Amino acid sequence: MERKLLLYIATSLDGYIAGENDDLSFLEVVEQEGEDYGYSEFIDTVDTIVLGRKTYDKIISIGFPYPANIEKIYVITRSARPADGRVEFYTGDPVQLINDLKKQPGKHIFCDGGAEIVNQLLKAGLFDEYTVSIIPVLLGGGVRLFKDGWDTRNLTLIAAKSFPKGLVQLYYRN
Repeated sequence: MERKLLLYIATSLDGYIAGENDDLSFLEVVEQEGEDYGYSEFIDTVDTIVLGRKTYDKIISIGFPYPANIEKIYVITRSARPADGRVEFYTGDPVQLINDLKKQPGKHIFCDGGAEIVNQLLKAGLFDEYTVSIIPVLLGGGVRLFKDGWDTRNLTLIAAKSFPKGLVQLYYRN
């Protein structure tokens, strides 16, 4: 069975994954003690994470949230750096990386952003499943999740779930 590339991401109602200056404070609107919106269950299905360097830098600045079951983390970057434990700084073509990873044995692959990497992989048609959490806020600007420039894709809605704090989670497959 081929591994899948999964997107699990939060966005404002108007489609931004970060506000101006990469501000993520809008996520606080839905924070609730004991509620992870399915993240723990999701992260158990993956063993590899791919993300952009700017997203990696942001994650490092707020603590490193990836559990021990994640075997490999690929940070897509233009500047070569030595590997750091399970983190590899990858300067090659992200599309080729994903195609290679999908052929290897293992659990699924999680693309944790950012928008530049998401859109590059989307254009290449590499995502198999999308979990998008809509945060009940309008930001009016910032980092847009989906940019223009790819062919229309029809997705199949698998599930939709709403939560008391107003977050709505949509789960789609190609």
